[in-house]
Amino acid sequence: MEDHEESFALNRALWNARTTHHVGSKFYDVQAFLGGRNALSARELELLGNVAGKRVLHLQCHFGLDTLSLARMGAEMTGLDFSEVAIKEARKLAPRAGLKAEFIEANVLDLQPQLEGKFDIVFTSYGVLGWLPELGTWAQIIARYLKPGGKLVLVEFHPAVWMFNNAFSKVAYSYFNREVIEETEQSTYADTSATINLKSHGWNHSIAETITALLDAGMHIDRFEELDGSPHDCFGKTVKGEDGMYRIQGMEGKLPMVYTLVASRDR
Repeated sequence: MEDHEESFALNRALWNARTTHHVGSKFYDVQAFLGGRNALSARELELLGNVAGKRVLHLQCHFGLDTLSLARMGAEMTGLDFSEVAIKEARKLAPRAGLKAEFIEANVLDLQPQLEGKFDIVFTSYGVLGWLPELGTWAQIIARYLKPGGKLVLVEFHPAVWMFNNAFSKVAYSYFNREVIEETEQSTYADTSATINLKSHGWNHSIAETITALLDAGMHIDRFEELDGSPHDCFGKTVKGEDGMYRIQGMEGKLPMVYTLVASRDR
């Protein structure tokens, strides 16, 4: 991944800055989590199933809210993220919540040999794939982390969303991974009042690219679904539906917002 080290450095600096704002934000609501709130959405919980007693690896775990929510459900948790600030906050949050989890600071595209063949479930969700320049390495590493018969649970924003500019006023980027998307982040989705002025590099990945990468890694696609709403209010111009899901105003019911995918490794 040497060709992308500059991009990773830019993105790591951005996520370090974001984390300092996220830990105290209403969006993440750490106090409610400490009071017992589960940070996972109903769809994620359904796909994950009963995790009690299972070994689960949470990739791109940020500062650990979802990771620790799964630990509270009885899973033996490992969280991995490339932001040193996020991992530091996750390690502080675990004892505050009275929970145990291992947190590893690493790029998701750098294989961690000590994790190979150890996990019943690999989980990753919401705004994760767009930080990766290619998905072949990602999929191969996931397959190596899973036990035989283990599964990947991916819940991700739909690549159609990332075609638009931030105002959702025009299509600005290709649906396909044909260009680096360079932006300057002025704030953060979890705190629009935050002062951040940092560049980021992202990549759009079509549904076909994601599925093909997993198939090439020897995985089987067990479930796939596209949703027209998001449980998280992290885009501009959103309206909340009666079902509690957020959609882009003027595009309600027309724009896929999220997709879910479950893939398994051979026994």
